[in-house]
Amino acid sequence: MPQQFDRSAEDLGNAIHFEHVNITVPDQRLATLFYVTGLGLTRDPHLMVSDTNMWINAGRSQFHLPDGKAQVLRGRTGLVIEGREALLARLASVKSKLEGTAFTYAEHNDYVEATCPWGNRIRIHEPDAARFGRITLGIPYVEFDVPTGSAQAICAFYPEIMGMPAALRNGDGKVAAVQTGRDQHLLFRETDRPQPFYDGHHVQMYITDFSGPYRKLLARDLISREDNQYQYRFCDIVDLDSGKPVFTVEHEVRSATHPMFMRPLVNRNPAVNNRNYAYGHDQASWAMGPDQYEG
Repeated sequence: MPQQFDRSAEDLGNAIHFEHVNITVPDQRLATLFYVTGLGLTRDPHLMVSDTNMWINAGRSQFHLPDGKAQVLRGRTGLVIEGREALLARLASVKSKLEGTAFTYAEHNDYVEATCPWGNRIRIHEPDAARFGRITLGIPYVEFDVPTGSAQAICAFYPEIMGMPAALRNGDGKVAAVQTGRDQHLLFRETDRPQPFYDGHHVQMYITDFSGPYRKLLARDLISREDNQYQYRFCDIVDLDSGKPVFTVEHEVRSATHPMFMRPLVNRNPAVNNRNYAYGHDQASWAMGPDQYEG
């Protein structure tokens, strides 16, 4: 008898890759100190190299940091970065230069939490294939704090409108987990804490059925921007019955035919410097090696 496989375990739904988190920053120097020197990530060398925007590579995903009044994501971004001791040393090295800003960092059992100079929280985990897939560098999730009682409606919205699987989780509060790619999720965690006003930050993902969700969003008057042939945006996640918004965050939705879909990203090895330079070790691998293959 042929071996039986659970083929449904490999279903992704409509979203096939979560690419970037976009937050505006007022100072590229401070952003470089935090994201590049402190976290050990890489400024994209090919695109957005002037002083009006900077793209920061993290495996196959990015942070987009246009110039502007500081935006703060209402929640936290999950990062996988290999090597906790090296990460802590890098964060310590920028502490004095970021004095007087919102920058902090702290160790926890399961992660290191670092706060950028303007208050964005980054939760940094060691690689864990069971939780985050076979990556050693990347963005496996973005977690938003949402009002109590909204997770159920959010969990219904994404499958119906976007074709993206969603499930409710319980633990430290109720969470709607929405699949945005292989081992990537948007998480919406209920909280009774007052939430700040939405300031315009956004997230971006690629989907395969591009026109179906567009028609459904358009029918509900939810399309907020028509960017180009390959991209549109919406902001409000609504209750499907009442039509009332339950949470607002801009979604930049791209087709899989977008010219930049899965563009190769450069990821440097932050352990290499001019004093210990070794040929062939300039770039970091964002994925686990064949010795760690689970198949």
